[in-house]
Amino acid sequence: MKHPFLMVVLTFCVFSQYTFSQETVENPEKYTAHNKGKFYIFWGGNRESYSKSDIRFKGADYDFTLHNVAAHDKPKGFHIDYFNPARMTIPQTNLRIGYFISDHYNISIGFDHMKYVMYNDRRVSYSGYYPNPGTYNENPANGELTLDEDFLLFEHTDGLNYVNTEISRVDDISKLFKINNTDKIQVNVTEGIGGGFLYPKTNTTLLGKDRYDEFNIAGYGLSAKVGLNLTFFKYFFIQTELKGGYIEMNNIRTTQDKADSAEQNFWFLQRILTVGGIFRI
Repeated sequence: MKHPFLMVVLTFCVFSQYTFSQETVENPEKYTAHNKGKFYIFWGGNRESYSKSDIRFKGADYDFTLHNVAAHDKPKGFHIDYFNPARMTIPQTNLRIGYFISDHYNISIGFDHMKYVMYNDRRVSYSGYYPNPGTYNENPANGELTLDEDFLLFEHTDGLNYVNTEISRVDDISKLFKINNTDKIQVNVTEGIGGGFLYPKTNTTLLGKDRYDEFNIAGYGLSAKVGLNLTFFKYFFIQTELKGGYIEMNNIRTTQDKADSAEQNFWFLQRILTVGGIFRI
């Protein structure tokens, strides 16, 4: 006859194993519970606002500065070009690829394709010298001139390209909305900081000279962001961000002559809406 105590122990072990297995099947760990080791990619569009900027133009026979110049972006609205592979780099767009080094932190590289257009036909203050003074609707008494296209057309429309690296934090706030199954829908907040270089193609018509129509490393930028992420069915998400930062451009090519250049610095604010995916390889 088997020992009664041994029978009790065996019965308890079998029952415990069954109960644990049943709980494991009923409550498997969710895919969205951990982020470490996941990659993500997103694509979307943006709108921008810019602070006023002093812009200095230098060449062999001129050196002048325009003060407190205002600029705007060049939105295309909702357009098929955002989804046309042959034209999707034409609108104001954002592309980012990232990797989670832990459950909360990821590093990424991105391309923010912004557009910067100086307002024309406005009066601005100026200082310095240039050829043929007095022919550009100047008012020497108050040091102002009109920014007509005969004098200057200045825009980074292909574009104000900010190539940058970011480190970001992500936190799941689904419980605040009483969401229990985050594999169906998950709500996250994200914050990050970044930095990189500016690689614009600047469209400039300056004093009647031929414009320089090539991409050029023109300076650097620093930025910070906050965002809201909605992830659906584990792998797909919509993310909206507010990103602000500082841009220093001290090497802007303006004409075919290498002696000609411009420099400026300003603050920017982006409003970004993207769609993307998150996955493990």
